[in-house]
Amino acid sequence: MEQFTRAGLTFDVLDSGPPDGPVVILLHGWPQFSTCWNDVIPALTAQGLRCLAPDQRGYSPQARPEGRRAYVGSELSADVLALVEASGAERVHLVGHDWGAAAAWAFAARYPERVASLSALSVPHPAAMVRAVATSRQFLASWYMYLFQLPWLPELILMGRDGRHPRGLLRILRGGGQSVEAAERDAAAMVSTGAMGYALNWYRAMPFANQRTTKSQVQVPTMYVWSDGDRAILRKTAEACGDWVTGPYRFEVLKEVSHWMPDEAPEAVANLLLKQFAAYPI
Repeated sequence: MEQFTRAGLTFDVLDSGPPDGPVVILLHGWPQFSTCWNDVIPALTAQGLRCLAPDQRGYSPQARPEGRRAYVGSELSADVLALVEASGAERVHLVGHDWGAAAAWAFAARYPERVASLSALSVPHPAAMVRAVATSRQFLASWYMYLFQLPWLPELILMGRDGRHPRGLLRILRGGGQSVEAAERDAAAMVSTGAMGYALNWYRAMPFANQRTTKSQVQVPTMYVWSDGDRAILRKTAEACGDWVTGPYRFEVLKEVSHWMPDEAPEAVANLLLKQFAAYPI
């Protein structure tokens, strides 16, 4: 599979591993593409797993609807459901990093019958984030979320006037601990695809979130992985994540690793994922 479609949108997807293997769906975050999983996927496919990593809404060139409301959680979940159905799988192992984790939390809450296991990297359950922002220093650590609500200014800061000089984006990525190589890869992809404005709509859709769904507990087997070098998600926020999981729950910490764990610690991430998949096989 190289693409799948939903509601007139066409999504690009990396499809690796045996076609008849248990399906793992890997959801990237901001400002990355499916390539962020490149160093994780080989360890999974070597164990007979089929890995599907889409370029999500706003990132795939043919899946860029206009308007903030087109990027709310229900639309993101419906995109994932379309991928699950296109794969032919009844249930999948669902993995997400950063905004991909937020999309994975939303999908698991809406469609638990399609999820064998959930693995969320970096970003905890959205209700844990909301509570932490209101009651702790997480409010300050999440400063960029407020900036990204503004029209046009974030694009100017991140990508320059012509959208081809991502000095601001590189500063944010490097400041968050991403390696030079990975930061330049992701910045170059943003320039070549022109995706930034659409990718920021994931943030700009936050005021339209369904509060009931945001607070929905997740009942599927869940692993949440946090890294203690993450400057965007504080420990108190991470430790509260389990309050919104009613199914079997694991909290894992990668030490001395930044927010960008699939790039920085792919072997450790892959090992944790394989243990989770083995515990809850399809």
